Amino acid sequence: MDLDSAKLNAARAVFEEVGRYEVIGVGTGSTVEKFIELLSKQERFKGKLYVPSSIDTALKLSERGFRVLNLLSSPEVEVYVDGADEVDPRLNMIKGGGAAMTMEKILAYYAARRLFIVDYTKLVAKLGEKHPIPVEVLPCALSPVLKTLHKMGFRVELRASGRGKAGPVVADTGGVVIDVYTGPLDEPEEVNRRLKNIPGVVETGLFLGYADAVYIGWPDKVEVLKPSTVIKV
Repeated sequence: MDLDSAKLNAARAVFEEVGRYEVIGVGTGSTVEKFIELLSKQERFKGKLYVPSSIDTALKLSERGFRVLNLLSSPEVEVYVDGADEVDPRLNMIKGGGAAMTMEKILAYYAARRLFIVDYTKLVAKLGEKHPIPVEVLPCALSPVLKTLHKMGFRVELRASGRGKAGPVVADTGGVVIDVYTGPLDEPEEVNRRLKNIPGVVETGLFLGYADAVYIGWPDKVEVLKPSTVIKV
């Protein structure tokens, strides 16, 4: 229950800022689900436009009566709200537990403002402490990409689908999702560069310099962290 309360607290806290905008990008994940649930209970949010990062998020928004647009047809995304799997002291993040990191990164990059909501368990001293780095790979390049990553010294797992589908997880954007285990990263920028330089890699789950603010939920409070300088990469 403490963890559930922490997620709810983070989701509630972001409302005051989000309410100022009319076009809202929405990420994917368990904390974002709390955000969507709370949105549906406030009438003032019904007339706004929402741009989802995944089919799952689009369905959750549509089911609650929100107006959903895709990135092609929407006006500029004024604010983007998403969760994260890990957050380091510089507010760099690992994302992609829901296999939506490519669209999440596109929305985050092009949004005018980027807000992330997490519970306290997502805080780490270094990225890679608790989670692997999700990587989306073109299906036709999967075998050589896996061999290249093994040669680079990484432990890699093909993410398996859950109930109802055999085989690997395929992202909404069409790539196969793999998980790259790195351990704690001293230089996440360098690892991100190495991964993205591999032909066939579509995108990584390393979000470096994307956060304008991170709302951290605790069972009894919310902490808001903001970097002094945010650089898009």
